[in-house]
Amino acid sequence: MSRLTTKAGLIGGALLLLLTACSPAEPAGQQDRTVIGFSMHNLIDERWQRDRDHFEASIREAGADVITLTAGGDENKQAAQAENLLERGVDVLVIVAQNTESPLLGAVIEKAHSKGVKVLSYARLIKNADTDFYVSIDNVKVGELQAEEILKRAPQGNYVYIGGGQTDNNAVLLRDGSIRVLEKHKDRVTVVADDYSADWKPEEAYKHMKAALARTGGSIQGVVAANDGTAGAAVQALSELGLAGKVPVSGQDAELEALQRVVRGTQAMTIFLPIENMAKAAADAALAFAGGQEPVSNHKVPNGKKDVPSHLLEPVVVTKENVATTVVKAGYAAMEDVFQGIPKEQWPQP
Repeated sequence: MSRLTTKAGLIGGALLLLLTACSPAEPAGQQDRTVIGFSMHNLIDERWQRDRDHFEASIREAGADVITLTAGGDENKQAAQAENLLERGVDVLVIVAQNTESPLLGAVIEKAHSKGVKVLSYARLIKNADTDFYVSIDNVKVGELQAEEILKRAPQGNYVYIGGGQTDNNAVLLRDGSIRVLEKHKDRVTVVADDYSADWKPEEAYKHMKAALARTGGSIQGVVAANDGTAGAAVQALSELGLAGKVPVSGQDAELEALQRVVRGTQAMTIFLPIENMAKAAADAALAFAGGQEPVSNHKVPNGKKDVPSHLLEPVVVTKENVATTVVKAGYAAMEDVFQGIPKEQWPQP
């Protein structure tokens, strides 16, 4: 080898070292630390902010990194963001789907698998796709509990069902659970309105409730609302006819405003989802995949293409009677916030 060639090689090596030292951070997959990609549909509802915070904390506590992108309710944007996470080299991709039926997410999963990346559905099961794992609440059970609690308070009469967004498989499962229970009592209960609310929008739920009240002349005895957002809309419509607190309304998510309605009697119940536990279970599953292991499952849930290994958690019914021993005791909500404006001597003891 000539001296000129040797000198050129040394200069090239030095330049390479210099460029490497000055380059931007390496893509996620080239770093030593495990990196989990978290694609979220939106953060509109209070509960999704909690999911994000607990999931990120669980990943970081395990010594890994997480990149979270939020799509603002746009399924096309979510698919693009998920692909961006794959291009950045994440080790595992976790998705809260905006549209669980979207073929775009199916394509994302195929691309992920071509890169050797596992995909986990969080809270909302992606349908008709080769989803690797699913972590959620038992949504059929939630729907059953909602209907059962309203039946305790209104064992007969006209019922309204107000669902979530039909493109969310959870909304379908919730309705399945509730309608299954109500149909067992069809000799005493008549479902006079049964509607999904596009994208879970409260304004859509409000329209459905107003229409049902108009059709029946205000003769509604029970409302099964899929979540606290739709419940709040139903309560608003009822209050305009002086019926708030007289007609029991269900909910889900244990949002603060809903808890306040529960203790004041305008909402009969909500469902406490153990979000911290759910986020931890999802983080553990993602980290197991990243380490080349299979996560521990306790169910298999069909998604139209396969029976997806799943980890499902149990929901908890929250009423005025047990709010102190459920959400307050769990540290999910503070007594002074839930009972804001209510004299302290009327507060229950936790």
